[in-house]
Amino acid sequence: MRYKLHRCLTALLLSGTISVAQTLTVTVNTPQHTVQPTMWGIFFEDINFSADGGIYAELVKNRSFEFAQPLQGWKVMKEANAGKILIVNRASENAANPRYAHITAAGNFGLYNEGFRGMGFKKGETYNFSLLAGNATGGVAVKVVLVDDKGTAIGAATVGTPGKDWKSYTASITASETVSKGGLQVFFEGNGSLDADMLSLFPAATWKQRPGGLRSDLVQLLADLHPGFVRFPGGCIVEGKDLVNRYQWKKTVGPVEDRSLIVNRWNTEFPYRAPGDYYQSYGLGFYEYFQLAEDIGAEPLPILNCGMACQFNTGEVAADEDVNNYIQDALDLIEFANAGTDTKWGKLRADMGHPKPFNLKMIGVGNEQWDSQYIVRYKMWETALKTKHPEIKLVSSVGPSPDDERFHYGWSQLKGSKADLVDEHYYMAPDWFLQNAARYDNYDRKAPHIFAGEYAAHIRDKEQDQPESRNTWGSALAEAAFMTGLERNADVVNMASYAPLLAHVEAWQWRPDLIWFDNLRSVGTPNYYVQKLFANYKGTNTVPVLENGKVLTGQDSIYASATIDAAKHELLLKVVNAAGVAKPYKIQVKGGVVGKDAVQQVLTAADKLAINTLDAPTQVAPRQQKLIVSKGGASVTLQPSSVNVFVIPYK
Repeated sequence: MRYKLHRCLTALLLSGTISVAQTLTVTVNTPQHTVQPTMWGIFFEDINFSADGGIYAELVKNRSFEFAQPLQGWKVMKEANAGKILIVNRASENAANPRYAHITAAGNFGLYNEGFRGMGFKKGETYNFSLLAGNATGGVAVKVVLVDDKGTAIGAATVGTPGKDWKSYTASITASETVSKGGLQVFFEGNGSLDADMLSLFPAATWKQRPGGLRSDLVQLLADLHPGFVRFPGGCIVEGKDLVNRYQWKKTVGPVEDRSLIVNRWNTEFPYRAPGDYYQSYGLGFYEYFQLAEDIGAEPLPILNCGMACQFNTGEVAADEDVNNYIQDALDLIEFANAGTDTKWGKLRADMGHPKPFNLKMIGVGNEQWDSQYIVRYKMWETALKTKHPEIKLVSSVGPSPDDERFHYGWSQLKGSKADLVDEHYYMAPDWFLQNAARYDNYDRKAPHIFAGEYAAHIRDKEQDQPESRNTWGSALAEAAFMTGLERNADVVNMASYAPLLAHVEAWQWRPDLIWFDNLRSVGTPNYYVQKLFANYKGTNTVPVLENGKVLTGQDSIYASATIDAAKHELLLKVVNAAGVAKPYKIQVKGGVVGKDAVQQVLTAADKLAINTLDAPTQVAPRQQKLIVSKGGASVTLQPSSVNVFVIPYK
């Protein structure tokens, strides 16, 4: 009988039905590498309607009539068409905002704005309307109405009767119903005419209640990540399809009515997802980016055009003698961010409401450039900025791929440079992430440090035959496995950020994305929760975590990294089980006495294709459970396909 039982147990062990517990040994009193405060951050790019129609809370589309089709987003109301609208161009006197509307009313003339895939209104909340108006004749009164998706009024207010002088007119409206696909009606009542511009509608409940500010639920999701940095404004929009349409930070600061709108380069980039109405109003500009970073306790990392348009598009480059103009923009940005109010750009910062410097510490030179034309320009930047501002760290690029000719050429040129960080990108299949958890174990420790600036695991979406994938649990699991390798090599990898960040469910161009939203709601993906676990349990120093004397980089589908929080005396052990079966483990803590109040954060799902949706936002979300510990550690079970964070106090 005993022989039969032994033989049965042996068969079960060999089949993988049951497992013998292995031991993870973590030594908390031998700190290895400092984990930088910037280790885990976020990357914002205005793609997928992330800015206008997204985190920038403006509800009116084409508020200043500057789209290529001046009335795109607007239509004359059939029931209130006693009059007409004429778009006037005053480029000679106002190149930044040349157009305005000349309205003639003959009793009751009305315009309707559709918003960004509709307008979201919440019952009982206040919405602030404003417009610039002047040159009025005859006494035309302005009235605004919020409507639902059927055109029924759910709130109204009288704005006033504009006069001759251009000035701002405002009104507040309270919504009586919650709707996700509403709109705005603007009535011009009376007989006469007026000129109008910057017709705008914002919720009063923006982030920190700032007028004309950011959408609070989206910012809160970012703040909850506790990111160490914010990389902005991109991404490919930094480059532009050509240099004329590149991102120029100086055109995004100052009064919003003086900022120059341009077409977003993602408007037509992908024919199968070309929205046709995607522009950058720059209401969310460099000042607001700096302010956002400060609000959520993150370091700003602005990325600037180095004199090159997107190499996937025109590949246009500025002449060598013109690169100094791009460098001067960088020097002026440092002045805007850090200088005193007695300087030109420091004074503008103060005039905008922030006399205190933003304490900028780093700048990215170009986005995702490659080849000799980039290296030539980067070295010009390096010479100038390291001479005038040696305190500013420089982030360089080795192209869009993790291992190709462009990548290797870039590294061959940058190893001897003064670049502080080199930006590597990985948009790859999940298997690549699982197989590359040890990527940085043998990297050159004397070379520039690594910024893992853009990464996401892609699984092809077979349902809709799209080249980009949904945010499945399987992709998030693979990213978590890879991230253990980033954390373990914190002496090499100083910064990392998933990309892209935000996407409107009805207006996306690229996926996967970390956070999805509609006009009222938002949801963190499984990938979001992976990022949150790593960032919220970052620690201060890496410590060794070993099984049989070896680091875990995928052996038996287990990946692990560990840090300590030296101030809190906590061990933060991250273990990823990429296998489809549960695995028992013993955690042995050496070098400290284990405390009792230990917890285990578990992120898992039964189906690797599971996703979070606006209707089911927590299908894949962390669950916390108490961890029973003994003097030397704990016995744990790693659920199938799971990310686990063990928080264990020690003395």
